[in-house]
Amino acid sequence: MKIIVYTDGSALGNPGPGGYGAILETADKKHKKELAQGYRKTTNNRMELLAVIAALETLKGTSDVLVWSDSKYVVDSIEKGWVYGWEKKNFNNRVNADLWKRFLEIYRKHSVKFKWIKGHAGHPGNERADKLAVMAANSKNLLIDQGYEDVN
Repeated sequence: MKIIVYTDGSALGNPGPGGYGAILETADKKHKKELAQGYRKTTNNRMELLAVIAALETLKGTSDVLVWSDSKYVVDSIEKGWVYGWEKKNFNNRVNADLWKRFLEIYRKHSVKFKWIKGHAGHPGNERADKLAVMAANSKNLLIDQGYEDVN
């Protein structure tokens, strides 16, 4: 099954409260799902990456996935192969190692391609993902980002 995913992450302060938003839809646009979650203390980069992870973890079976993200951190880390070098070095002294390990585990279960999209440029999928991320960051149901708070 071919899935289109739009993701965004937001931190209100960096670090500060943050959230992610993700929209998954089938290529034929017959099915759509929105995801969002907020955290009490995190960073923008963690939320950008967690948005992708949450979207991929939602998928059942194996899917062909096109992820649209406005995060150069996420897109370049994968498309330029940096994450594989970090993995070879066991993510030694690497920020967000917990999330990158989690990402690689779910990423390898699917066929995933990434496309960078300019943020806040009026693209409906990106704008909606951003709105979900900000709403989640501002919500009352903020979780603890263990990977961030335990390390910092």
